Amino acid sequence: MNVSNFDDLPLVLNAELVKKVLGVSKASVYNLFHSEGFPSFCVGKRMLVAKEAFRVWLESQKKES
Repeated sequence: MNVSNFDDLPLVLNAELVKKVLGVSKASVYNLFHSEGFPSFCVGKRMLVAKEAFRVWLESQKKES
């Protein structure tokens, strides 16, 4: 999947898509998914994040840097 346009992403992102968007390792993504303040949720054993919640989180990270 092409991740160059945020609008083209699905409504819910899995770890692989977050990895591609952020350009980080899979281990970094799972650390992020388990970190306090990151808007992830589980469906069964799958860890997911809603696209809009992810966008809001990304914006908040830019402001904190």
